Amino acid sequence: MNVSRERHKPIIGILEWFHLGDKEHVYKTIQQIREIGITELRTGISWADYHTAEGRKWLEWLIPTLSEYVQILPCLLYTPPSIGISPKTSSPPRHPEYFADFTDDILQKYGNYFDWVELWNEPNNTSEYDFRLDPNWNIFSTFIGGAAEVAKKYGKKVVLGGMSPIDPNWLKYMYELGLMNFIDAVGVHGFPGTFDTDWPGWDNVLHQIQDVIDHCGGHQNIWITEVGYSNWQQNEKQQVIEFTNILNVSAERVYWYCLNDLDASKPTVNGYHTDDREYHFGMVDSTGKEKLLYRLLKDYGINQLERFPWITKPYVTIPEKQKSILITGGAGFIGINLAHRLLSEGKAVTILDSLSRPHVEANLEWLRCTHGRNLNIEIADVRNRHKVKEAVDKAEFVYHFAAQVTVTMSYDNPYDDFSTNVMGTMNVLEAIRNSSHRPPLVFTSTNKVYGDLNGFSLTSNSQRYILRQKEINEHQKLDFHSPYGCSKGSADAYILDYARTYNLRTVIFRMSCIYGPHQFGTEDQGWIAHFLIQALKEKPISIFGDGKQVRDILYIDDLVNAFQLVYNQIDKVSGEKFNIGGGFNNSISLKEFLQLIEEMTGEKITLDYSDWRTGDQKYYVSDTSKFASMTGWKPEHDIREGVSQLYKWLIAADIIDIPAKSVSA
Repeated sequence: MNVSRERHKPIIGILEWFHLGDKEHVYKTIQQIREIGITELRTGISWADYHTAEGRKWLEWLIPTLSEYVQILPCLLYTPPSIGISPKTSSPPRHPEYFADFTDDILQKYGNYFDWVELWNEPNNTSEYDFRLDPNWNIFSTFIGGAAEVAKKYGKKVVLGGMSPIDPNWLKYMYELGLMNFIDAVGVHGFPGTFDTDWPGWDNVLHQIQDVIDHCGGHQNIWITEVGYSNWQQNEKQQVIEFTNILNVSAERVYWYCLNDLDASKPTVNGYHTDDREYHFGMVDSTGKEKLLYRLLKDYGINQLERFPWITKPYVTIPEKQKSILITGGAGFIGINLAHRLLSEGKAVTILDSLSRPHVEANLEWLRCTHGRNLNIEIADVRNRHKVKEAVDKAEFVYHFAAQVTVTMSYDNPYDDFSTNVMGTMNVLEAIRNSSHRPPLVFTSTNKVYGDLNGFSLTSNSQRYILRQKEINEHQKLDFHSPYGCSKGSADAYILDYARTYNLRTVIFRMSCIYGPHQFGTEDQGWIAHFLIQALKEKPISIFGDGKQVRDILYIDDLVNAFQLVYNQIDKVSGEKFNIGGGFNNSISLKEFLQLIEEMTGEKITLDYSDWRTGDQKYYVSDTSKFASMTGWKPEHDIREGVSQLYKWLIAADIIDIPAKSVSA
């Protein structure tokens, strides 16, 4: 495609490689690619695998299965070691004509499933094609040219495997060898910010390739057959930026690499796990957690990907020299409510958030549209100590809410839980300690630092467990259960010690269950909103245990009031830890809460009971008297009033698919 012509949006596809026999990965990819609304898939067909009976059987299943859901671009690559000049898949074949025979066989059997075929992958990368064994490229041009002629016989168009690195001189030499007479599209690969650190921009790169095509009298289109960004440093925002950068490039097609992170237990193509960048290109991590790019594509689609420009571009409305109140994790439920209160009072607020929780981008967009001014938004991970330091240096006060927030996820990925909750907190503490002004810090810890509390003697009735002392105070022994309990407890301990050792002004809230507007509750976290959402959607609610477990619940406005009291009385409460919740007067069992929901909705709830979860507390109610006596705080919203407010918000917010009869209830 001549880049000087009218620019059209490229066709966007996905690149995903499959290991021989890994049907589970194929089915997962089909589901994912349908979720994000993409229909083009580039994948490899290994000549080396096809040289075996198992490999041939694999293709008999793979290609028809994929073709039911996507348009395939097959990439034919990898020499069978037994017929290579050197016994490795990157070797030139001893008999170049054998590759044409392989191509003929593939097209004869499967050619009706695709229109284009790609010949080789990254031929100027020695890991993929060891051109040191073919220094004049004569073998390459012979076997690729022969395969291209075969493809033409079957009416197929041919893509020359993408260059990596992008090398106009190499492409010019392919013209001189006569190979390009059989080629319809030129592939290029680029990895800005990951491997290509000195990146001149896609327009510049594609112009260089187009200049060679024009100079040589070529007719080929330009395809970006592989582009991606590795999140090895937890920079999901940059992955979104790099994806949006290719939506308007002057290439006919673009294949994004990739859907899923590689399994770190398996070697890369070189046979070694030597470069961590290789393992984090996916939109979904190795535990199945969706990254920001995947969630945006799934929720909004490619055409709406840029609806939140503040994700990819700085959103700054606070003057450079003015300090603000920093809220890490500020796009979440608690952070967004605090930010709203502060902005409503005319205070300047900076939010630092990685947007790792589903739907929180909607929270930030609401906040931006509601206030606009006095607000800075920094999309960054709290594990990025440089971004944290920059934010703290401009902060007059810090509320640290950024965290991995679910017990279940901590079991699935304890390292991620540790790095976010402990290392992320250390980044905040060190940034404060090393700043010139040392802003105060409020940290949201959890009642999980007290463990499962099985040492208490409980009685029960048909509806709830009963504890004689009713409430639990700060003298309760710490007893971390679950990786989540360990990580939050460790962060809690570090903050207390930094107050003692470095004389930082810090306050810890060991919180019970908080609820209210802007809470996108799930089964794992935010159970009050989750129960309401499930009931409104007329879906079953899962109960772990017997449903008699008791929690004290606190409406979000009352928690924000507590935050503001700390802000105004920081010198008085500095160095302290407080249990914060609704207290005994706002305690409720799961069974009692379900009855309340049925009263509100007028519908009977279907329940699914499961075994108790490890470390679950049968009874936890906060004794908030210490904080009340020092600040004068007390909850102002009772349970029925607060839950009614959340119920109304969920319906009005239109964030879930609620049947009409529930809305009118």
